[in-house]
Amino acid sequence: MSEYRIETKCVQGGYTPGNGEPRQIPIYQSTTFKYDTSEHMGQLFDLEASGYFYSRLQNPTCDLVAAKIAALEGGTAAMLTSSGQAANFYAVFNVANCGDHVVASSTIYGGTFNLFSVTMKKMGIDFTFVAPDCTEEELAAAFKPNTKAVFGETIANPALSVLDIERFANAAHAHGVPLIIDNTFATPINCRPIEWGADIVTHSTTKYMDGHGAAVGGCIVDSGNFDWLAHADKFPGLCTPDDSYHGITYAEKFGQGGAFITKATAQLMRDFGSTQSPQSAFLLNLGLESLHVRIPRHCENGLAVAKYLKNHDLISYVIYPGLE
Repeated sequence: MSEYRIETKCVQGGYTPGNGEPRQIPIYQSTTFKYDTSEHMGQLFDLEASGYFYSRLQNPTCDLVAAKIAALEGGTAAMLTSSGQAANFYAVFNVANCGDHVVASSTIYGGTFNLFSVTMKKMGIDFTFVAPDCTEEELAAAFKPNTKAVFGETIANPALSVLDIERFANAAHAHGVPLIIDNTFATPINCRPIEWGADIVTHSTTKYMDGHGAAVGGCIVDSGNFDWLAHADKFPGLCTPDDSYHGITYAEKFGQGGAFITKATAQLMRDFGSTQSPQSAFLLNLGLESLHVRIPRHCENGLAVAKYLKNHDLISYVIYPGLE
């Protein structure tokens, strides 16, 4: 699917029906799945075989829609969550634990800012917030020996400031940590952060991806580009055995392209359970099929409103990235 245009990926990505199979992604509305032997179930629990046994961890409908979003973003793996907030929490908490530190843009969505500065601070994770237009010196000074990630938004909600993704990616990589980008407002139609150096991409699919106000949801996409084992001392959760999951070392067993999402699924989704329902994933997929048509019209309408307001006598200033 990588050779197809993004318009085709919106419609065809993630799911290829076989002869006589349903054209639309099926809704697997089931909590559990049947197997003939306990040995097969054991292999699934031990991550020795691929398959489904409990929808809190994985569900076929959700996986097919996640695969479409991964294709749209140019990633190697993805997972759906119950909301965008859950996606951002999982993406950060997957690499940063109590005693760790994260650098974040100061203009991120207010809900995410509170998640970081209040709730995750209570969990012992410290955040330093920097202006998106900070100097190179200010950005470099924000890093600490225990920094585990950098976080920003492509287009800030609601400030509409545009992040220099490449600059923040270079700073993150110079300090051996991944860049996590929330791409909710831009969507992969307008920007694909992985192409500019981002390592992990998140979405509140509730917004433009869903497009109809029908289903709350989130998504995390792994680029597959960050070499966790090259920075093993910084990321023990990915590079040392997980005692809560049979001693698996995710980076070794699932490789650079699969470790991050597998850990987030097997460990965080297992424990926190912020699962997207198959019905919501189905509705999300319907929205994705028209994303390439809707986003250009959104931008066209937004620009028309911004130009009108900019020239209005009662308006002092207008912030809109599309203005000259």
